[in-house]
Amino acid sequence: MSSHFGEEHGINFRQLTYFRKVVELGNMTAAADMLNVAQPALGSQIKQLEGELGIELLVRHSRGITPTPAGRLLYTHAQHILDDVATAANEVRALKAAKRIELRLGVGRTMSTLLGQDLLADAHQTMPDVTIRVVEERPPALLHALEAGEVDVAFLNNVGEWSGLKRTAVLEEDLLFVTASSQAAQEESIEFTEALQYDLAIGGERGVLRHIVESEARRLSLDVRIAREVHSDDSVAFGNAAMIMPYGLIAKEVREGTLVARRIIKPALTRTLYMVRPHCEVPVLDDPRVVHHLQKLMNVYLSLVKPWARLLQ
Repeated sequence: MSSHFGEEHGINFRQLTYFRKVVELGNMTAAADMLNVAQPALGSQIKQLEGELGIELLVRHSRGITPTPAGRLLYTHAQHILDDVATAANEVRALKAAKRIELRLGVGRTMSTLLGQDLLADAHQTMPDVTIRVVEERPPALLHALEAGEVDVAFLNNVGEWSGLKRTAVLEEDLLFVTASSQAAQEESIEFTEALQYDLAIGGERGVLRHIVESEARRLSLDVRIAREVHSDDSVAFGNAAMIMPYGLIAKEVREGTLVARRIIKPALTRTLYMVRPHCEVPVLDDPRVVHHLQKLMNVYLSLVKPWARLLQ
């Protein structure tokens, strides 16, 4: 067989397809009709095939056409070749159809703690071809991951303008004055000035919550009495000190009655949750199902932090 298989001047798949059909039907006219080609064109392809191999492949007689011994051998190989090509094409198309899409979703600790499995729930039913990979990190790490293209979209609190990133405010959440149940007061709210009279357990200087508290205190020319700095992992173990934080981080303890939360007023302290994504095109975020899932997450989150939050869209 020629080494130029599949090239213009060698055996090609069209010739093998035509040849197989002629052998199977035993009639040039019937094969031409089945292949939807003109009979002269079909005959020309068969003659080119015989010329390339240098041997007669078909015997033409009054009853139709039968293959020569060489023709029978080529027919056997043609079946395998064409069937293998068809199988390969189908498998590649199936692979493309089954290709999974990945959504890399960045979240902070509050959302991860509250939503838990809701971040992934029902996604496999509504989006069977979409895999969601949740990345839980602090805001600076998520911003860098977004910028580097390692995360597709993230929910971040009080994030400022960031080059190359687009932010959309989606939810405003109250910050609450939190104490141990043994220190609980009868009032459902507390003025900010009164809250600052307590010793506070609060995050490090680069923390979003501490920045909100200290910025508002400076505006009012008030002092913040920091009893101790805490990390997010031990934010509910602050002893006799009070704390200012969102409901999401202490929801379990409030429900169990070990902590008491009060709304801060005059002024109210809030934080804003943004959906942040790169300015450049992110194909997975153009999928309506993905957009719907992100909106559903916001609605579920809101239902868990009511009445201390509200949607902004």
